[in-house]
Amino acid sequence: MRQSQKTEQKADHLKMISLENRKQSEARSTASGENTIKNGISFKERVLSRDNLNLAYKKVYKNKGAAGIDGMTVYELFDYIKENKSQLIESISDLSYKPSPVKRVEIPKPDGTKRKLGVPTVVDRLVQQAIAQAMTPVFEKIFSDNSFGFRPNRSAHDAIKRVTKFYDQGYHTVIDLDLKAYFDAVNHDLLMKFIKQYINDEWLLRMIRKFLTSGVMNGQLFQKSEKGTPQGGNLSPLLANIYLNELDKVLTARGHKFVRYADDCNIYVKSKRAGYRVLGSISKFLEKDLKVTVNQKKTTVGSPLRLKFLGFSLGVSTKGTYVRPSGQAKKRVKQSLKLLTKRNRGRSLDVIFKEINQKMTGWLNYYGIGKMKVFIKELDEWLRSRIRQYIWKSWKKTKTRFKNLVKLGMTRVQARIFANARKGYWRIAHSKTLLYTLTNEKLESLGLINMSTKLQSIQNA
Repeated sequence: MRQSQKTEQKADHLKMISLENRKQSEARSTASGENTIKNGISFKERVLSRDNLNLAYKKVYKNKGAAGIDGMTVYELFDYIKENKSQLIESISDLSYKPSPVKRVEIPKPDGTKRKLGVPTVVDRLVQQAIAQAMTPVFEKIFSDNSFGFRPNRSAHDAIKRVTKFYDQGYHTVIDLDLKAYFDAVNHDLLMKFIKQYINDEWLLRMIRKFLTSGVMNGQLFQKSEKGTPQGGNLSPLLANIYLNELDKVLTARGHKFVRYADDCNIYVKSKRAGYRVLGSISKFLEKDLKVTVNQKKTTVGSPLRLKFLGFSLGVSTKGTYVRPSGQAKKRVKQSLKLLTKRNRGRSLDVIFKEINQKMTGWLNYYGIGKMKVFIKELDEWLRSRIRQYIWKSWKKTKTRFKNLVKLGMTRVQARIFANARKGYWRIAHSKTLLYTLTNEKLESLGLINMSTKLQSIQNA
């Protein structure tokens, strides 16, 4: 495997590789839904432009990811482009390019089920990214302001702020829509129809169709892909948004307040009665017109104070509405820390602290917009007890415990008595002796994150 620094240097020089621009004739206007050329530049030319391909390469490399069915890694992509650029561009231009089937992988979901992902080859990811970059400016002009997922300069935090705004406006009932296996259920013909409303470019439409129908390799078994946009492809998030933009248009036309993040959609109304009425009409539209299935078991009408959206719930105080991590999010993060600090892991403290710091830095950055000062303080205290327990068990022998306790400032007499203690590990972790020797400051000096301090710095930034 090549060194990443060397690869990044190559990436900087990629723009020096001549990528031919090829123009396409036959153009109409974007506004009329019959666009092939904008400002004299065809979609083919935009996709295959040197700058666009350079940017696509850098994004694919930055995102890393596993190799597809051909085994090529992102570290090998630069050399492949350098050696095959002419043939690659020619095949894309004349539509002889044939995407490889995506590699099927399954990752566990928190509820115990598995999410199916598709891993395209790195070359396919490069081409998909280049196409997505050319298409995005067109669709950003027509996407709803209430759509936030997989869009430039928009985030889950922006979506949650919009939810808070709706609650403050009196919309205290939410329809939490759950679409069953949405990414695997997208109808190809409908999707192409929706794209064609805004981009009627034969070359681009045929390229997109190629990726939609490239198939899946499930182990050694090839499966045709007659519907769906496999999660994991660089083009899939944009295509998924284009498809559900039809839902956004209906919700907007009916005057509904809603927030959508990819396939997570919440609709806000002022009463449960209205909620069930809207759920019925929207379910009919989704299943009849978009041919996706509403999961009735998981779709709920209730209060945003109890239900969760993107891992958050709302709360209300005398100062107004606020966001907070959902109870499920709190439970999951504690369970993750519990697994990282299991007494029998046999890892060094440096490794465990690094894993905890990585986990909690990401978690706090995401949930840091929420009110959770008390929860984090309690989690800090619990985690320190877990670490003290881990350290005590790692010392194992009486003489090792005695030696380390003396190093931490205990007298030899006290250390000898405590080293021979026969209490359980969790009880020992809460003892005054370990609280006195393995102080909070000592654990921080060894590398353990202070979550309360980290949260404060995030919220004050």
